[in-house]
Amino acid sequence: MKFIDEAKIEVHAGKGGDGAATFRREKYIRYGGPNGGDGGRGGSVWARADRNVNTLVDYRFATIHRADNGGRGMGADCNGRGGEDVELRVPVGTVIRDQEHGSLVADLARDGERALLARGGKGGLGNVHFKSSVNRAPRQFTRGEPGESRKLALELRVLADVGLLGLPNAGKSSFIRAVSSARPKVADYPFTTLNPSLGVVRAGGDRSFVIADIPGLIEGAAEGAGLGVQFLRHLARTSILLHILDITEDDVARHARIVAAELKKYGQGIERKPRWLVFNKIDAVNDADQRIARAVRALRWKRPWFKVSAINGEGCDAVMKAIARELAKK
Repeated sequence: MKFIDEAKIEVHAGKGGDGAATFRREKYIRYGGPNGGDGGRGGSVWARADRNVNTLVDYRFATIHRADNGGRGMGADCNGRGGEDVELRVPVGTVIRDQEHGSLVADLARDGERALLARGGKGGLGNVHFKSSVNRAPRQFTRGEPGESRKLALELRVLADVGLLGLPNAGKSSFIRAVSSARPKVADYPFTTLNPSLGVVRAGGDRSFVIADIPGLIEGAAEGAGLGVQFLRHLARTSILLHILDITEDDVARHARIVAAELKKYGQGIERKPRWLVFNKIDAVNDADQRIARAVRALRWKRPWFKVSAINGEGCDAVMKAIARELAKK
């Protein structure tokens, strides 16, 4: 199934049914009085997070969703039937915003969580409500209220504790394969990762955490170069960012600054998340320690850093244990 992580839809709740203006008519009862029932409430539109749904592809093509209108009131004090609600199933982690105002409508971060997107209109009142001592045969009734209509933007943000980022071919996909059961595509050309990948890391005992790999960033990504920065939204919920660096490159520090600059341009708080450096491909050079020392010095790096070989797993276990300890503090 094609991975779709954003969609725009319209939702229209049902109109409330009109009230009825009817009178009791029975043999031998001359003055039966009003007995018009109320109109039924219009159906509402809801969203529900479902862990069995992984993509928003259904809403890329089905963009308009309408709930039923309420039924009209009837005689004999019978109210109209309520309109059927519509429930939209979305992946866990979906954020819903109003297109017009940009305001947050719902953030469905747990399986089964529901949110009201558009409320159905109230049903109108039947003439029984207008009976009084001076108005014994009212013909008044009220119309049902219209339901809400909204244009919404759906955005999927994957639920992960740790996010991987870096330039293309830095070895992010190899790293997630080494530490989890995820099996993203690995090849010797740029942009082999086109969609986010998730992997569960077992950290010993009953501890585990989720790690997310996104497509690589390049210089100018914030302006649309490469695959852009659209996938950075999937790191919004992470607690730690692992910045994978290829130490076989001539200027490792420059590559680190490129990614840091793109994070700052993107903003939205991701640039303030704890970022750890992971120097990858130590098996491919003879002077790995010297290269790493130069990069750490040039960057004036004070946060944690690690050296690994994702292709054979060397050093990866130490990174995972450090992450598990850090997450345990939160």
